[in-house]
Amino acid sequence: MKKYYLYLYKIIRLYITMTEVLQQDDGKHGKFHIAENGKDLAYMTYTWAGTDKFIIDHTDVNPILKGQGIGLRLVEAAVLFAREKGIKIIPLCPFAKATLDKHSEWQDIL
Repeated sequence: MKKYYLYLYKIIRLYITMTEVLQQDDGKHGKFHIAENGKDLAYMTYTWAGTDKFIIDHTDVNPILKGQGIGLRLVEAAVLFAREKGIKIIPLCPFAKATLDKHSEWQDIL
């Protein structure tokens, strides 16, 4: 039985790493998320602060997926979005702040 769960865990991990990070934005708030069957497995919310920056409020990853780099993928998506739009990020979420601080190559969007 233990081998089955290990196998299942590896399949889920592989699937998640291949899954695209999606974005939703209503002009005031938004989120980057990974979803399956309409349910978020991981998400990072943000709030617009004017037209040239957004605040990362919160990051949440399903406990079964923690430690798999899923949160990092959400932050990467936010960085790519900020660069594409020429805007800045204010990371109030402790996870996002710590992740951004670890990557010197991302300091241009802060």
